[in-house]
Parts: sequence; C-alpha cells; structure tokens
Amino acid sequence: MDRHTAQALLAWQVELGATEAICDAPVDRYALAPRMARPDAGPSAPQAPANPGAPVPLAEPDPVDEARQAARAVRDLDGLRAALESFEGCDLKKGARTTVFSDGVPGARVMIIGEAPGRDEDREGRPFVGRAGQLLDRMLAPIGLSREASVYITNVLPWRPPQNRDPRPDEIAMMKPFLEAHVRLAAPEILVVMGNISCQALLGKKGITRLRGRWDQAWDKPALPMFHPAYLLRNPQAKREAWADMLELRSRLGPA
Repeated sequence: MDRHTAQALLAWQVELGATEAICDAPVDRYALAPRMARPDAGPSAPQAPANPGAPVPLAEPDPVDEARQAARAVRDLDGLRAALESFEGCDLKKGARTTVFSDGVPGARVMIIGEAPGRDEDREGRPFVGRAGQLLDRMLAPIGLSREASVYITNVLPWRPPQNRDPRPDEIAMMKPFLEAHVRLAAPEILVVMGNISCQALLGKKGITRLRGRWDQAWDKPALPMFHPAYLLRNPQAKREAWADMLELRSRLGPA
C-alpha cells in the first residue's frame, strides 16, 4: 500500500468517528466466537469499593468553571485585575514576570484585543509595547486614534506563553470568561480583533486572511477582524489590506 492510499484510508476512518488506535492490528469482530453468559450469572451488581473505609477522592476543580465564577463576581476593572492576579488555574502565570492587563483609555469607543504578551509586554506589563505595538500606534495615528486618548487595548491571554508559542485551546477557554468580563466592564462601542487567536476566542473562527475586513459580532458588539501587527512585520505586503481595514474602522466610527 502506498503512502497516499494509507492517508486516504486514515482520513476515511477519522470521518467515521475513529479517534485512536487500540491494537497493532485490526480485529475482525465478526470472526470472534460469541461470549456465552454463565448459567449462574445474575444481573450485574455494582462493585463494592476495595476498601470501604477509604475516603472518596474529590473531583479535580474545573479551572474554566472557577474562571467563570471569579469573572462573574467582579464589578469594575480594578476588581477584574485583582481576580486575574489571584487566579491560579493557568500554568502560564507561573512562568510570566507580570500580568499584562491593559493599556489605553477605559471606556474608549474602540477596544483592541490582541493575542498574548510577548517578551517586551511581559517585561513592561502593558500590551503592544514592542515592535508590533509601535506599528499599531503608527496604524492608528492616520485615522485619528491613539492609546493615549481614544482606544483601550488588551489581550486574550494576560500571561506570556513560553517561547511565544501559540496559546492552547484550554488556556484560551480559561481566560475567555475574564475577557468577556473585560469587554463588559470597559464597555466599548466597537471591538477590533487582531489575529487568529483573538478571532478564535471571540468569534469561534480561524483564518484571518479570510475573516479580516468583514464585520462580525462578539458579545453583542460589532467586531472587526484585522491582521495582527506582528503578522504585518513578517508580511509587509499585507499592509495594504490592513490600511483598508483601518479606513473601514474610521468609517464605522464616523467623522473624526
């Protein structure tokens, strides 16, 4: 069997619902002799614990549920920051220098949501302060926006992943309740969703080259997906599309 045929068969099995391989070779269940019930076997009864006196182990706490409860209890941005800093369910916190909470003007009409802190952000405790942040500032200025006066900025994750790897789905799920509370408390009119990870968290979609420039909804607010500035640094040819998205944002906001 050649490699392409093997790949096609594997894809067919996955479509049928197979999730893992149990044996080294397939088992023909139709060739097995039927299992005969013992004549003296009655209805199966629940097995008694091996040690009736042993304490029943407690279920592991669900960090996503803990995050929901903590985020639901906050009433302002200071309380949200405190809730994040006291949350111990995410291992990223152990390897980060700081909790990168936000920058800009709370209550601004535009809230920009990036993906996760990098090295510079982890050092300074503010989002978008490295080369990508400098490019973001240059993108905002021509349409009359700035973090000093008219935008509020945060990330999906408040802690830097090791070696700047992409956040895992479980890490996004843990931080999503806090992010939803952040949007609720900051109360922007418009969300700018920068990058694939942010689109996955807020919109449940990926594929930024397809999503960018098309208005969507996140938590009952209009959301505009855009290329992340870090992507533009690696792919300068995409700056034309990014500029078109900035003009779309300016048009949605109305005259400056």
